[in-house]
Amino acid sequence: MIRLSLVGVRVEVPSNQPIVLLREDSGERHLPIFIGAPEATAIVYALQGMQPPRPMTPALFKTVLEDLGAQVDRVVITGLSEGTFYARIHLQTAAGAALEIDSRPSDAIALAVRCDPPVPIFADEAVLTEAGVGFDPDEETD
Repeated sequence: MIRLSLVGVRVEVPSNQPIVLLREDSGERHLPIFIGAPEATAIVYALQGMQPPRPMTPALFKTVLEDLGAQVDRVVITGLSEGTFYARIHLQTAAGAALEIDSRPSDAIALAVRCDPPVPIFADEAVLTEAGVGFDPDEETD
């Protein structure tokens, strides 16, 4: 598993499709994942510390987990098939049991950034080999 850092959420031009951008901590590859607008909003709100009037789904899920005594341990982007990414949320229950829950990467990341401190995000090497790209997101393009 390769540890990743969340670079942020970007919008691809001209399609206006949101992308969550991750970067491997000990390398140069970036992992762009196309996501939906609601998921992008959920991640951006968490990163900016914004609180909507009603809880968004990741905040609701975090509250439920906390009330049940479970903690998010890590998020792992586990696969890529036909353009669709897959992820698992790893939990530790109050009783000490380890659980894994299937998730979309965008939902898992939105949950991860809401935890205090934010939980680590990982990707399987095979995912980075297939979809990782080497680029500087701050570099201007023509």
